[in-house]
Amino acid sequence: MPELITLLSSLCLLLGAFLIFSGGLGVLRFPDFFTRMHAAGVTETMAVTLIVLGLMLHSGWGLPLFKLLLILLFVMITGPTASHALAKSALHGGLRPLGDDSNNERH
Repeated sequence: MPELITLLSSLCLLLGAFLIFSGGLGVLRFPDFFTRMHAAGVTETMAVTLIVLGLMLHSGWGLPLFKLLLILLFVMITGPTASHALAKSALHGGLRPLGDDSNNERH
């Protein structure tokens, strides 16, 4: 049983690291602000979830598990909220996505 937990923990940590890498690549390669925000926001939330889950599996029962659970809860609430607020403020500031040719307001 400990080997299975170690394997699952390692798998979660590796997948989280891969998502962080792919999110960073997306931020560098995507053409506009909104696609970069999508790459950063989605991969950050999922990557941190996987990494903290891997650490939770590795830590065992006790106070570190509780602390990691609180960190996970905090990240799951604040990450998407911050991404949404940043994208909405960019839209409010007049920044439009690439390919959005609707300069006139629709009725």
